Amino acid sequence: MELDDTDRKLLLFLQEDCKQTTKELAGKLGLSVTAVYERIKKLENAGVISKYVALLDRKKINREFIVLCHVKLTQHKKEFVLQFEREVMNLQEVTECFHVSGDYDYILKIGVRNIEDYRNFMLTKLTTLQHIASTHSSFMISEVKNTTAIAL
Repeated sequence: MELDDTDRKLLLFLQEDCKQTTKELAGKLGLSVTAVYERIKKLENAGVISKYVALLDRKKINREFIVLCHVKLTQHKKEFVLQFEREVMNLQEVTECFHVSGDYDYILKIGVRNIEDYRNFMLTKLTTLQHIASTHSSFMISEVKNTTAIAL
């Protein structure tokens, strides 16, 4: 789908705050409310907008201990990769999982309360998954940038 300048601006406004009304967006874009509504529907139907979510403050829900865990599988067999990916989807502490190149096969972003919770997660959940050869964990010291917005 080709996006014009108005679509791009609309998407940036929605990424900033998707609870803005079509009237507010229309005012910012210089369009009618109907035109904005139709553009949003077009973007949703085309899959450009895949869903709307609420972003939570990790501190307020006591999940501010962030770990990046590198995981290496024992082998790169298709069945091992697919099984690991299925199983990691069920780990609530894992908020992001990337299949990567390099020394490790996956990088997991994990949010827990503290180091004790992370130890418990490792012992009772992550290391119980099959086909894991090794892990390497890095702990967040401070958050420099965190955005969900995609530049258009």
